[in-house]
This record gives sequence, C-alpha cells and structure tokens, in this order.
Amino acid sequence: MEFTLKRTVQVTAFLLIAAAVTQAVFTALYIAEADVPRQLMWGTEGLIFVMLAAFAGSALVEAKRYSLGFSAIMAAAILNLVQVGVGLTMFGPFREAAGAIEELAPAAGAVVAFSFMVYNAAKILLGLAALVFGMAKMKDGSKALGGLTALVGVIAMVANTVSMAAGRGVFGELPLAGGSGAVATLLLALCLSAATKQD
Repeated sequence: MEFTLKRTVQVTAFLLIAAAVTQAVFTALYIAEADVPRQLMWGTEGLIFVMLAAFAGSALVEAKRYSLGFSAIMAAAILNLVQVGVGLTMFGPFREAAGAIEELAPAAGAVVAFSFMVYNAAKILLGLAALVFGMAKMKDGSKALGGLTALVGVIAMVANTVSMAAGRGVFGELPLAGGSGAVATLLLALCLSAATKQD
C-alpha cells in the first residue's frame, strides 16, 4: 500500500480522534472510580501515540505547507508517549513506596507533577496545531469550523500554559486544560483535510 500525503493525513486524523476518545473514556472511568485494566488502556494509548508520531512525521516531510502544524502534532505524540510511559511504569511503584515509607511521598508527588507537566506541554502543542490547521480550514472556505478550531486551539494553549505555570489546581474542579485540549484535538482532526487540498 502506498502512503500518499492524503492517506498519511487521513491516518493522522484518525489517530488524533482515537487518542481523544480513549482519553475521554479513561477519564470517565477514573471519575466513576471503575476498576479498569490500566496496562491495557494506557498500553493502547501508547500504541496510538507511537503511530501518530510516525504518521505526523511522515506528513511533515511530505507536505509543502503547514510544517509547523505537523511538527506540533508529532512532538505532542512523543510527549504523550512519555506521559503515558511515566504513568504506566512509575505511578504504581512510587505510590507503593510512599505508602511504606512516608518520606518518599514528595518523590511520588514529583513523579505525578512531572507527568502532568508533560501532559500540559503536549496539549499546548495540539492547541498550536489546531490554530494552524483551523486557519488553513478558514482559507479553504470552512470559516465556521476553521474559526472554531483556531479559537479552541488558542484556549487550549492558554489554559495548559497557565496550568503548567500555576499548577493543576489553578482552575479548581473545572477541567479546562485537559478538556480544551481534547476538544482541540477532535476539531484538529476534522481540519486536517485542508492540508492536502492546498498542497
């Protein structure tokens, strides 16, 4: 099978949607305090991010335009893989160690804080990509979808920057940073077709 730019972008869009959906499902299960197979869930997310990095990277070198958008998607995928890897391999052992030795609690907290720092950085990049491809979609004639995508992208960038600078609790119970990033990811996927039409 030949991976043309159009097909590569289509796969990239599909993977972005898959990443947003799996994150939403995992978050909902976590809030519901359901007993979920974290290895399977996070392992699936990890695979999605590996493939997303590869396809976005391929689109980056194939496309004549929008290199900033594709590089942002690729970098976000790599950062998300790091975040998932930290959660999957380090959360459990550090939590157990902190339960046994009270002095290790700050170290366990630092691992979680690092994970969310990487998470916010990835969402900033996805917001940037949403801004780039939202503006491209506006030029393509879809002003409503393009404008909404660009706007949500900017909100995701600002919210996740504030979350990085001021801490996860800055918005209280409102999941503005993660929520805006997830919506930006979905809208970004819908706007990627503009890259192939204008290339």
